[in-house]
Amino acid sequence: MAVDEVQGWLSKVARKAAADTHAPVELLGEYLDILADAALSGRRPKRHELDAVRRLGRSAAEQGIDANQAVDLYLSAAWRLWQGLPTIVRSPREREEVRRAAEAVLRVITDAVGVLVEGHQAARRQMIRHEESARRELVDDLLRGGTGVSHLVERAEPFGLYLGSSHRVLLAAQPRPVAHLDEVAASMERVLVDRLGDRDVLVATKDNLLVVILPGEPRDAASGLLVGDPATYLHTRLTRGDGGRWQVTSGRPYLGAYGVARSYEEAREAVVLADRLKLDDDVITTRELLVYRVLGRDQAALVDLVQAFLTPLTLARGGAEPLLATLDAYFGAGAVAAETARRLHVSVRTVTYRLARIHALTGHDPADPEQHLALHMAVRGARLLDWPAKPLT
Repeated sequence: MAVDEVQGWLSKVARKAAADTHAPVELLGEYLDILADAALSGRRPKRHELDAVRRLGRSAAEQGIDANQAVDLYLSAAWRLWQGLPTIVRSPREREEVRRAAEAVLRVITDAVGVLVEGHQAARRQMIRHEESARRELVDDLLRGGTGVSHLVERAEPFGLYLGSSHRVLLAAQPRPVAHLDEVAASMERVLVDRLGDRDVLVATKDNLLVVILPGEPRDAASGLLVGDPATYLHTRLTRGDGGRWQVTSGRPYLGAYGVARSYEEAREAVVLADRLKLDDDVITTRELLVYRVLGRDQAALVDLVQAFLTPLTLARGGAEPLLATLDAYFGAGAVAAETARRLHVSVRTVTYRLARIHALTGHDPADPEQHLALHMAVRGARLLDWPAKPLT
């Protein structure tokens, strides 16, 4: 068979292999020439030939072609070439030599596929690193809300975020920083995409918090029904997958490019308030904290409230904190002394003694329903101001 005929046959093999695997024929490069040469002469591929195949693997990754699809293309081409190879030799003796060259062919396939996948993986790692960098920059700009709208919309689109619709932000944290938070973020993104679809869902990390951006009204991808409470769903999946204790805060949904930043600020404020108020709820929504946000905005009035009702507690032996903690637990327990004692891990007698001491120092009786509200607000105000750890100003 003439050289032109061999090249025509190899081109035909390449086209059929590409059709079999739905991959571009250009991805084969000079692979079939190397393979045919190995079958006829037993020659191993040279370094520059393998480097060329490695570059084809990188090209496949850059085109979005899966590594398995690229490998299938190479194996299919090798199989088709091997089937037709005996027809290009003249004598039975030459055909027998071709069959004995199988070992050489398999070595070439092993070498070529190995460097093809190596090149593909190297390109994918580079692309993922670039994507992670772009993702972090996008998330920072979305949460900060300090960049041009048109540019932000353009950058968000490749990540599946349509900023013309409404979004809400959820934040999840553990009592202690999570060493593998990036792994948790990747896992939760897969879970949420499976449940809600890949539009308007983005999971990232920021300041030791898991940041989840969701549609304003998330729907189940399979049924199309609204997801009842995305914050509760996220908490359930986090505790199921990680096993640790998580607290999830939720901002309200807002429309537009700056809606993400606004929802994030609410969720972030909820994290701060939950810490200062010593809230141990698993899921905390902005709605639950609205009254404390109102209190916190008039700091002068809040300082007056704490001074008027609670500063006498500093005269107690041990300072104000033990009595303040008792008041906080007492109001949280529905003004039931036995439940307060259980929460504080002390006796009921200790609780009743502390309540009496509070009454004696402040002149306000925690058990009196008429004084309950003012004292309760003063205690919450103290937590918001981080008093007595920080002085009132």
